[in-house]
Amino acid sequence: MADTKTTPVFTSEKALSRLRDSVHAKADNFYAMYSSVLGGIVTDPALMVLPLDDHMVHRGHAVFDTATLTRGMLYQLDPHLDRLIQSAEGARIAPPFPRERLRQIILETAAASRQREGSVRYWLSAGPGGYGLGPAECVGSSFYVIIFKQEAYPESYYRDGIKLITSQVPIKPPLFARIKSTNYLPNVLVLLEAKDHGADNGVFIDHRGMVAESSNMNVAFVTQDRVFRHPPFDAILSGITIQRVLDFAQRLVEAGGLSAVRIAEVSVQEGRHAAEMMLIGSSIKIAPVVQWDAKDIGDGKPGPIAKKLLEMWNQDTLATDQLVAVPYPERI
Repeated sequence: MADTKTTPVFTSEKALSRLRDSVHAKADNFYAMYSSVLGGIVTDPALMVLPLDDHMVHRGHAVFDTATLTRGMLYQLDPHLDRLIQSAEGARIAPPFPRERLRQIILETAAASRQREGSVRYWLSAGPGGYGLGPAECVGSSFYVIIFKQEAYPESYYRDGIKLITSQVPIKPPLFARIKSTNYLPNVLVLLEAKDHGADNGVFIDHRGMVAESSNMNVAFVTQDRVFRHPPFDAILSGITIQRVLDFAQRLVEAGGLSAVRIAEVSVQEGRHAAEMMLIGSSIKIAPVVQWDAKDIGDGKPGPIAKKLLEMWNQDTLATDQLVAVPYPERI
């Protein structure tokens, strides 16, 4: 028998009611959102929505970045914001506001969340205006910010280490790899491919057999002669966290823990024979890799340099020169 149920047409009031009814349980982790389309901040997850005609939604014409909210302070906000603007330039998106206004909105959205710990993600999009390909139809670029619960990786990643595979997903061309756009389909496929093989993540390899990056993290090595090695940034995303970690590694050189820091191509063969391998990013921080394609890296256990760099990162989140205070309306 044919289904004769009709599709309802809602009034505005009914639609808003249904939006609130349909909010899923995980939305408890979404604390505040700013939308330039609305022109303000909302704290009701049912209202944290985008226009379907925003070119970020149907064309992927948008860029984003993420900062960490820790103890009521934003860690490395300015480097992340600078990269957002640089990505927007590469994607030919003119921000709707000057940099300082974008920065103010991010801080005020964090304040409205009333959270002292979390993640802060923000997007610049070509904006709404239609469903065509080019942005000429857009009424103006858009800016969105959301404060949400920070992603927590398993403690085992740091205690026992991570297992990786070599991904068969084609790597993004350099132009697209250097722009932090919302086109993360290859990155998603790398992660799914790794999970299919019982691993934690994957590694992009370029056509010459050189190590590039992981799903959304940088990949670094410590050689047998204690050189900290990282691929050049001309064909991969220049991570904000890896740039800071390179400073930490240089301090270890000065302290005698490492012999040198070198930015140079790393072949798969060189990587497999490293004493240590690690993934580095703002969400995962510094996590040791103990196995690559079912073969041990070093002695198959987390190495001392990865552990030390993680300690230095944790200490750095207490450093006042890396933190920006959130202007909470009152003591929380």
